[in-house]
Amino acid sequence: MSARKRDAQKPVSMAQVAQAAGVSQQTVSRVVNGHSNVSEPTRKRVLEAIEELGFRPNFAGKSLRSGRYNSLGLCLYNVDQFGNLATIKGILSSASDVGYAVTIVEMDDRTPLSLAEASRRMMSLPIDALVISMSIRARDFAEFRPQPGLSTVLLSMYEHPLCTTVDSDQYGCSTLVMDHLFSHGHRQIRYVGGPIFSVDAVFRELGWKDALESRGLPVVAPLRGDWTADSGYEAGAKLASDQNMTAVYAANDQMAMGVIEALRDAGRRVPEDVSVVGVDDSLTRTLPNVTLTTVRFDLFKRGRTAVEQALLGSAPGYRPTTLRIAPTLIERSSVADVR
Repeated sequence: MSARKRDAQKPVSMAQVAQAAGVSQQTVSRVVNGHSNVSEPTRKRVLEAIEELGFRPNFAGKSLRSGRYNSLGLCLYNVDQFGNLATIKGILSSASDVGYAVTIVEMDDRTPLSLAEASRRMMSLPIDALVISMSIRARDFAEFRPQPGLSTVLLSMYEHPLCTTVDSDQYGCSTLVMDHLFSHGHRQIRYVGGPIFSVDAVFRELGWKDALESRGLPVVAPLRGDWTADSGYEAGAKLASDQNMTAVYAANDQMAMGVIEALRDAGRRVPEDVSVVGVDDSLTRTLPNVTLTTVRFDLFKRGRTAVEQALLGSAPGYRPTTLRIAPTLIERSSVADVR
């Protein structure tokens, strides 16, 4: 490595690269930006000079000239929450397809979600558009106004008048589950929901309740867990003495598995005595021979759709929209016809 390359305190200029390669600065710029109108011998000479000198393109200057950073902002809470990782993969994939980088900020989940605060924090970064993941309803959701000039998409089931919202259809998820149980003759269907602050839990519970009420069927007060199998087991132990119920709809797979274990420990067979359905299809990588009927979301598509809408948002005439991605019912053997 040359002494010039080791001297990191003195940034190498494009003029120095041009001088070393015996070309103009404009030619160096063409090579750096991947333009095709440069001969292969010249391109090779410029790249060798860049390597020898340790030149790094000034993307800040390029951004000032073009008015764009080619970077998308992603703000979220609980990066390790189920669903976030698959959504992030979709976001990264879609951004990469159009030559964008992704700047990710994880907000402190110990403080209430504020869209205004998240937006202000992201506005200070070099980004062209913003996606905010909202697993809980922000306290300032109704009055939130996106930053001027910053296209903003919310990952949420709630509609917003000024921002496009994208999400898996959590209400439609329950419609799928309930229609499936109805088709097997079930009418006494109990529900084990997630935490009341969860947006997903709110819409899944609403879908369950509406499905029963639309058919004039009894709505027994739901039990709530915290998404864990242990909380599902506690709910299942309480439900085991309910001799009228023939099915349990649990708001995620972990709680559904807890319900199944509790019912079996109490002497009730699944699915012969009680059918059980979960949500997420999250167990196949951790448990063998999964038999739980569940609902699968296309979280990768959720992420890609959010990026597509965020980048479209700065186009003239763009109007905010509401996009819901349909889930898929995964039929296994935890549901049977009513006896």
